Parts: sequence; C-alpha cells; structure tokens
Amino acid sequence: MTSPVELAIAGNSDVVIVRQQVRTSAQQVGLSLVDQTKLVTAASELARNALTYAGGGRVLIEVVSNGLRDGLRLTFTDEGPGISDLDQALTDGWSTGGGLGLGLSGSRRLVDEFDLHSKVGEGTRVTVVKWAR
Repeated sequence: MTSPVELAIAGNSDVVIVRQQVRTSAQQVGLSLVDQTKLVTAASELARNALTYAGGGRVLIEVVSNGLRDGLRLTFTDEGPGISDLDQALTDGWSTGGGLGLGLSGSRRLVDEFDLHSKVGEGTRVTVVKWAR
C-alpha cells in the first residue's frame, strides 16, 4: 500500500496536479481505465469547486481496502462559506456559480461512495471512494 498523499488546491495549476496524482494512484490501485477516468473527472470537479467557491482547499488521496478489493478514497476539505442547502446543491442543474450545476451531482454519480458534510461559515468536506472491480 502506498502512503496517503495530501495536496493543496490554491490555483488552476493545482487542479491539474490533483488530476495527475489521482490518475497515477488509480492506476497503482488497479482501477480500470474507465473507472480511472470517472474518478479523475470527479476529482477535477471537486477540486474546481473548492477553488471556485471556497478560494481553495486540500485533498487527501488514500488507498483503502475492504478485505475483498482495493480502492481509492479522496477527501476534499475547504474552509469556505459552506453549503446552506445540501439537497439543493446535489440537484442536477442547480448552481450558484453560473455553471451547469453538475459538479456535485455528477461527481456523486461517477463514484461508488459519496459523503458530503458542510457547515455554513466553516467549510465543506466531500469524501468519495472508487473500488477496483
């Protein structure tokens, strides 16, 4: 097992670095090319959200195992304004930033496990897991 990797998300170049590290880690854990692409896409969306809505944040990339298979867990954290209505934020097409409104809901569909916690005025934590098949 590889050691966890923590990366800062403070600019557009960091989003690229997150994508590259997630791809490398997904290959190492044995995710298929399709699942690698899904996880990298979700990671890109979540990193971009942290940058756009919170001014930046961090991601922790960890290899995990459930005893039957290995996977990759990504935990995105920020200290931004938080999300006041989680249900609305997870609704396709809803956006406060003028985008397509598919970042959170789309990311949730691309991974096997999705957990979102947010507190107004304190920030947001999104944890996703993708398992090798």
